[in-house]
Amino acid sequence: MVALKEKGKSQKEIAKLLNITEAAVSQYVSEKRAKEITFPAEVKEFIKKSAGKIVDSESAFHQIQTINEFIKKSKALCQLHAQIEGDLKGCDVCYKK
Repeated sequence: MVALKEKGKSQKEIAKLLNITEAAVSQYVSEKRAKEITFPAEVKEFIKKSAGKIVDSESAFHQIQTINEFIKKSKALCQLHAQIEGDLKGCDVCYKK
């Protein structure tokens, strides 16, 4: 959401694109929600590039899927999981097929 905001989108536009409330957008942008999550630099950069490709709800959905795939493939998912849960010794849940 921050990446979309940086691209000049209003909170109202972001809410419509992502099919969420304006209040939710406001909370994410002001870091009242999910502030404990810190994405690795390569994920942040990927998200910024993806945000530039969002022009409507359909492209938003596609880019969200693309971001999710990137996070999983880059193993950043485990890093994010560890930020929330702590020690994940032996955890392979994220990579089971």
